[in-house]
Amino acid sequence: MKKKANVIILAGFLGSGKTTLLKQLLSYEKEHKHKTAVLMNEIGKVSIDSDSVPEDVPLKELLNGCICCSLSDQLEKQLWGLCKENELDTLIIEATGVAHPIDVLDACLSPYLIDDLHVSGIISIMDAPRWLDRESMNVQARMLMLEQVKHADYIVWNKTSGLTEKEKTLLTSDTSRLNEDTPFVLTDFAKVDLSQLFSLSVKKRSDHQSVSADKLKVKTFIYSFKRPVNKELFENWLRNVPSSIYRIKGYIQFENQIYLFQYSYGLPTYEKELMKMPLRLVFIGEDLDPDQLTRGLSEVEVESE
Repeated sequence: MKKKANVIILAGFLGSGKTTLLKQLLSYEKEHKHKTAVLMNEIGKVSIDSDSVPEDVPLKELLNGCICCSLSDQLEKQLWGLCKENELDTLIIEATGVAHPIDVLDACLSPYLIDDLHVSGIISIMDAPRWLDRESMNVQARMLMLEQVKHADYIVWNKTSGLTEKEKTLLTSDTSRLNEDTPFVLTDFAKVDLSQLFSLSVKKRSDHQSVSADKLKVKTFIYSFKRPVNKELFENWLRNVPSSIYRIKGYIQFENQIYLFQYSYGLPTYEKELMKMPLRLVFIGEDLDPDQLTRGLSEVEVESE
């Protein structure tokens, strides 16, 4: 069975220090003789940071857009290419500074990639002075920074040497208030114990179980269908899913037709699929109950005649 590549998502606002941390991660991986690839995303038409990636490291770039919205489909193709072209131990995604962590995670959990990748965690690199001065920023920027802290599995509070003890205490308090029990560090130049970042490894689980480690704040769950699904029963079930489920994506069969199904912000979409695909759904959210999800979905499957 082919091993899965370990995915680390680097999130953080513009100029927070993501590329600085990326360089350290790549050096660490080289020392440990791991095969590592990088996917970088830039809002502009030209990549500024790609020169920081050594020539012997497989690199793919997504330019002129954000991987959590306009380039989501392209991200899946690029990730697929990196997996098929290389036998990877680690895949590092440096997202654009305006990317929402959950959207990046969602893009990584394509039905095409479930057997090739598992996500270790979201590492949020935060510009500490900017965070403390966030009230001077617009509402959208403040909300994005809040989400980057809230959904991180490890927080790097960067550029902290010039802060007072009171300000450092406030950062610690904000971490506990917004993302309880999440490991974090107050540092400069994105220096961190890199072994901690790689210890966020996802535990291997079978289908019908959570596939995320307990450390991960955002959980994922995979359900595999044994039979086609009754659409009316499925949509009745869908109306009652908890708000803690952010995304659902995968393939589902109604009668003799397979559909690519996606669910986001309470809105489902169906797209006819011409190829035979594995019938399974990937869930992303918080406080997922695998047993409850399994019971509900098993009840919408059509019994064999």
